[in-house]
Amino acid sequence: MAEAPTARSLHQTLIGAGAMLLGLTFAIGATSIPSEAGYAGVGPNFLPWLVAVSLLVCGTLLVWQARTGGFRSLDEPSGAERGDWDALAWISAGVLLNAAAIERIGFILSCALCYAFAVRGLRRSEGRGAGGLVPTLIDMLTGLLIAAPAFWLFTKLLAINLPGLTRTGWL
Repeated sequence: MAEAPTARSLHQTLIGAGAMLLGLTFAIGATSIPSEAGYAGVGPNFLPWLVAVSLLVCGTLLVWQARTGGFRSLDEPSGAERGDWDALAWISAGVLLNAAAIERIGFILSCALCYAFAVRGLRRSEGRGAGGLVPTLIDMLTGLLIAAPAFWLFTKLLAINLPGLTRTGWL
């Protein structure tokens, strides 16, 4: 005899159905993209179709699993009972600052600022202090060490234009 669906299995079914709906939306959008083969023999609609089919397959598998016993081997949810709005505010501020400043101060500095804000928010979410001047400077330096090679990889190796601070292409 089949068990009555639980709230958890209903939520899991809805996740799978949402993935399927998203895949269907991508498929509908992909039909409006021309399919003429371009460079390397694939057309511009190849990637949207690949994503659509992948989402449909994954969504179908998720619904099947939810209906036949639920997602397997799930641990009970961990974390706080409520969202950490202070941490969310720091991380969101970093992303918004990055978007607002990237054209003015360049990719490297804006990404380093975004990184420093995000780390501050994550520290606060763990209950640790936001840190003083030294941890903030270390976070900025770490952000620079991550953003600079990414910038150089995109601009020098892949020839993709990203906003720089100077016209030399190195900052």
